[in-house]
Amino acid sequence: MTLAIIPARGGSKRIPRKNIKLFNGKPMIAHSILVAQQSGCFERIIVSTDDAEIAQIAQQYGAEVPFTRPAELSDDFATTGAVIAHAIDYMQKHGNWHGNMACCIYATAPFIQIQDLQNGAIKLREMGVDFAFSVTEYAFPIQRALKLDAAGEVAMWQPEMFAVRSQDLATAWHDAGQFYWGTSTAWLAQKPIFNSKSVGVKLPRYRVQDIDTIGDWEYAELMAKVLLEWNE
Repeated sequence: MTLAIIPARGGSKRIPRKNIKLFNGKPMIAHSILVAQQSGCFERIIVSTDDAEIAQIAQQYGAEVPFTRPAELSDDFATTGAVIAHAIDYMQKHGNWHGNMACCIYATAPFIQIQDLQNGAIKLREMGVDFAFSVTEYAFPIQRALKLDAAGEVAMWQPEMFAVRSQDLATAWHDAGQFYWGTSTAWLAQKPIFNSKSVGVKLPRYRVQDIDTIGDWEYAELMAKVLLEWNE
């Protein structure tokens, strides 16, 4: 018995109303809801929001909105872990759901894929871990990262790596910011997602884009157009 939880508060500042702003013809949150439905992974799909308009649109696309998120979990300092723990606790006490797996799916993940969600569920179930979440490679070796001082002068973070060939450097990965499968126990305990009992679900870089600024949004729209043309 699995639960999808899509956190979507109304107070986005850098991109106002970004969770329901139209992206590729649909409200942004609709992409996450629809892929969750199509994946066949979930018994229930809910949205955790403090915003009536987001709730209405989520319901139009088939998600449940069983509660209004409390104000203390709707500000800029609320953590994903606390929001998901609250949702699971509510569903266990009031929502007639008692499953052992839940997946946080971000509302701003328009490139999320059915197969990736399915792979995450399999990893969580079969590997006995706390979390399985989307990751992708850094586009450039992080061992060659630079820092600039106030005058713009350059220094390497790891100068000992200057002469090492890029093909000899270890691949580094980062959180792709799309979904986080976890056991109900781990979520309720608010364990760190990045811990020794977490595994990554690898995504190609061309399907990963944070959407935090207007520039991010515009780049994501270009990505969506290219991917749509590619798949035609």
